[in-house]
Amino acid sequence: MPGPIAGSFFYLYLILDIFSRKIVGWEVHEAERAELAADVLQRAVWAEACIARPKVLHADNGAPMKGATMKATLERLGIIASYSRPRVSNDNPFSEALFRTCKYRPAWPRLGFADKAQAQAWVKAFVNWYNAEHLHSALRFVTPNSRHAGEERQTLEKRADLYAKACASIPQRWSGKARNWQPIGPVWLNPERDTSAAEIRDAA
Repeated sequence: MPGPIAGSFFYLYLILDIFSRKIVGWEVHEAERAELAADVLQRAVWAEACIARPKVLHADNGAPMKGATMKATLERLGIIASYSRPRVSNDNPFSEALFRTCKYRPAWPRLGFADKAQAQAWVKAFVNWYNAEHLHSALRFVTPNSRHAGEERQTLEKRADLYAKACASIPQRWSGKARNWQPIGPVWLNPERDTSAAEIRDAA
């Protein structure tokens, strides 16, 4: 995240649940260090109460994600580490799409953040919007919070019923099949086929 002067930055540590697209942990710091990343991870696991559940953390190959403190935290929490493959630019499309969405929000300060406090406040507002209000195109236009809480099926069933009634009442308005409102099901980090540019955009 750009700082107040050219060449200065703040660093956003962020954890995304790729099944629901919910941001489950984040923090802004003034440095990149493994212990800072480990702290964000620890707090996310506590907040989600998923200590005893199998977990995989996929990350890039940056030093903070491969540092000794981070590796020790992963082992202690029973989390399997997964890293992007070398020279594979679209190996983590969910994060790429999320950061694109973040940077293209209208409120993104083009001239940089004045200080860490401003950067933190901006990210907090973004996370609240993204999790609770953003109707995610890859989730059939439900919010990440809704899918994370297991509420998407009820929402989509109501939407499908509404569309079916609209089709029945005024069929001439519909040239083809109504939109698919079935839940999207499982999500794969690295499907067997290559991820297209369109899929990377839709991941956000």
